Amino acid sequence: MTLSPADLARHVDHTLLSPTATAAQLAALAAEAVALGTYSICVSPSMLPVTAPLGTVLVATVCGFPSGKHTATIKAAEAADSIARGADEVDMVIDLGLVKAGRWDDTRSEIAMVRASVPSPKVLKVIIEAAALTDEEIIAACQAAEAAGADFVKTSTGYHPSGGASVHAVELMARTVGGRLGVKASGGIHDWDLAVALLEAGATRLGLSGTAAVLAGHRSAGY
Repeated sequence: MTLSPADLARHVDHTLLSPTATAAQLAALAAEAVALGTYSICVSPSMLPVTAPLGTVLVATVCGFPSGKHTATIKAAEAADSIARGADEVDMVIDLGLVKAGRWDDTRSEIAMVRASVPSPKVLKVIIEAAALTDEEIIAACQAAEAAGADFVKTSTGYHPSGGASVHAVELMARTVGGRLGVKASGGIHDWDLAVALLEAGATRLGLSGTAAVLAGHRSAGY
């Protein structure tokens, strides 16, 4: 895959989800996103609405983050509040306990409840924490997300001790959703080569907090 930094940037949700994030950091994030040409910024719900100039850059936020152990009712209410305060996209964390217990009807139900709070054309991404799952669980979680009407499946929050995005997980997720849903790779993506490898594996969006450094790696990688 031959990509310029500008090409890669158009796949990026430029992310600031630190618990200590400030309004000044949000303003800097927005300015950097515009300068780099990223697809969106991704921020915590408490930082909405975003009043900094964004041009064509969209606003994403998170829901049930980072543990996923909120009730479906709370997740749906959180998502609805974020949409009302200007979010274009919501990245929800599923309850991994339901996945590990094989409770797929309940998994689909909670995703569907959040989907109802994020009406199309708003975008719903479903974070499955792929590094914490078996291949069979990854496939079933992606199938549940699709059945519940999600727009994307997403690898990771970046906060789980099992790790973040991997090429293997992205390949498996992309194969499972077959282009019907987008695939977002997020968590632990700190260099150009990994970012490109994830796109080659089937990712259609990348969650990056160090976007400028990743893009600068285009040069250091010899391109």
